Amino acid sequence: MDTLDLSRLQFAVVTIYHYFFVPLSISLAALTAGLQTAWHRTGKQHYRDLTMLVGKLLMVTFAVGVVTGLVQEFQFGLAWSDFARFYGDVFGPTLAIEGMLAFFLEATFLGLWFFGWDRLPRRAHLATIWVVAVGTLISAYVILAANSFMQNPIAYGVDPETGRARLDDFFELMVNEVNLAAFPHTMSGAAMTGGALLLAIGAWRAWGRRGRVRTDDAAIEHRDHAAWQRLARLGAWVTAFGGVAVAVTGDILGKIITTVQPMKMAAAEALYASQSGAPFSILAVGGSRGGEPFFSIDIPFLLSILAKGDPTATVQGMDDLQAQYTELYGPGDYMPYVPVAYWTFRLMIGAGMAAAALAVVFLVLTRKGNPPIRPGRVRTLAGRAVLWALPLIPTLPILANTFGWIFTETARQPWLVFGMFKTEDGVSPGLTAGEVLASLIGFGIVYGILAVVWLRLVLHLSRLDLSPDPDRPDDGDDSSPSARSLAAAAPTY
Repeated sequence: MDTLDLSRLQFAVVTIYHYFFVPLSISLAALTAGLQTAWHRTGKQHYRDLTMLVGKLLMVTFAVGVVTGLVQEFQFGLAWSDFARFYGDVFGPTLAIEGMLAFFLEATFLGLWFFGWDRLPRRAHLATIWVVAVGTLISAYVILAANSFMQNPIAYGVDPETGRARLDDFFELMVNEVNLAAFPHTMSGAAMTGGALLLAIGAWRAWGRRGRVRTDDAAIEHRDHAAWQRLARLGAWVTAFGGVAVAVTGDILGKIITTVQPMKMAAAEALYASQSGAPFSILAVGGSRGGEPFFSIDIPFLLSILAKGDPTATVQGMDDLQAQYTELYGPGDYMPYVPVAYWTFRLMIGAGMAAAALAVVFLVLTRKGNPPIRPGRVRTLAGRAVLWALPLIPTLPILANTFGWIFTETARQPWLVFGMFKTEDGVSPGLTAGEVLASLIGFGIVYGILAVVWLRLVLHLSRLDLSPDPDRPDDGDDSSPSARSLAAAAPTY
């Protein structure tokens, strides 16, 4: 692999790893704010206990996300300085605003929320977590505007004296049509990610082995069973609604991408020749470049519907677009690597649909407070299957997010900024493959350690009881249930 390939791989690793935590932070912030609001309105203790749990999950996730986000922003100067030099005036404001929001707004108010439980007035304390929740949305919108510029460059001009791009209209950059569609799509995926995590934790604690306490006579429900049940169903509802929103917003985004980047949508279907009433293949095997596959399962007209909303519409193929781009931009290969675009598009859809489907099944099995497992019932097998799938459920939205970003970025190649700036022109001059490889290995080691730390902290928080054990006094031992409970860590007003 040469310097360009290694630089792309390094940016991909840094970005994908960072994005594991971004949607979780966004959704957990909103869920924490919602749960605390419910506690304020109802006064029910379980809402307060769940607020503390979800808030602590947020803090752990936010900390790792901020650290990895810093590395991602530094990549523009480390490996892509030519790109930063040319487009820095356009990207600079978005990165600066996002950085200020993350460090000065979100981090500050998250600290006020955590340390202000017994120090701030009730409404002021509630306001701090809502500032965090709104701040994460603003931060996401601004940084998505920077990425949308790479998909659909607008609101800039080239300075004739410096030869560098300059930002002409910040508002126009913010309302890029790609960003207006990508933001709700991305936030819907974030909702699924946070919801799936809460679903897994709540179901595991409510109906798993830890959900029942063994006595001499029988197994009885844990005192926090009802609260864990509510958490699981809340996560399931958020995941299910997020799945519906992902489908709706994804349809809108797909039509806009077809307009601004027709090659990307053609690559998603491996469509080489333009076709009216183009089908969408669920699975295709074999076939050389431009040739028919040996085997495929097609849904008639679906690609034309996804791309243009008309079952009879003509979808441009990659061969025709290659000829157009050659005439417009000069000689070169303007087709992305089709197998990656084809399969990541389907894996994105498949993982998202699977997460939403599991959430719906869980809601059906647990309606009216019923447990998912009840001996002698027909749904026992389905209930057991859902509980067995608990470790998988949180990973499905993460995989969908990951495959979606891989598709978005790789199917834009060979462009760094579509139609304006090629990827090969953005690499830092003088950068060697050895330097990139060394830094990539270093990042990999550090990120591996962070992943283990984050996972252990999440599992530790998930194992804690929500409320102290009333039958066992707190004797000062840190291992006692009272000392280990989440509620004991947060004083009452």
